[in-house]
Amino acid sequence: MHLAGQATSKLGDRKRTALRRNAIGFVYQFHHLLPEFSALGNSMMPMLIAGMDSADAEARAVPLLERLGLGHRLTHQPPELSGGEKQRVAIARARGNRPRLILADEPTGNLDQETSRAVFKLFLDVVEEEGAALLVATHDEQLAARMPRLLRIADKTLRDTAPNEGAGQRGASSMGAPLDRRVPS
Repeated sequence: MHLAGQATSKLGDRKRTALRRNAIGFVYQFHHLLPEFSALGNSMMPMLIAGMDSADAEARAVPLLERLGLGHRLTHQPPELSGGEKQRVAIARARGNRPRLILADEPTGNLDQETSRAVFKLFLDVVEEEGAALLVATHDEQLAARMPRLLRIADKTLRDTAPNEGAGQRGASSMGAPLDRRVPS
């Protein structure tokens, strides 16, 4: 497998770890924010871990949070944030290091439908603006319908579906060859 122009199978542990840290962003179903840090601190954490100085990390995190509608909540701790706000902080955290790939596991699974739609639209906008690839695992058919390409797993088989008509232009050039593969047990 190649990621960010590097053959991952040829990298040692340290380089694979650095590649994961810098080239992949994660958004979990449960936001996993650190309760002792503010929205800003949580958003800055991956950048600080990657070695960015605090001023640069803050300069990157603040506009991301503002773009996600959280400019007025920068200093709030996770218990002071709504579910949608926590998930938007998690999205900002995932985008902090400008990864080439975002992996999202049910990123709106714990949100009501209206908040889910709003959060996911912001998520797609941020990902598109920065040119990242996005892989979303979801059971939400409405969310899936907004994606430019669907891969479904059923009966241990991974199937590529036709491009989503409702997804518009978003990602239209990323359509790959048809896929129909057995998923290992």
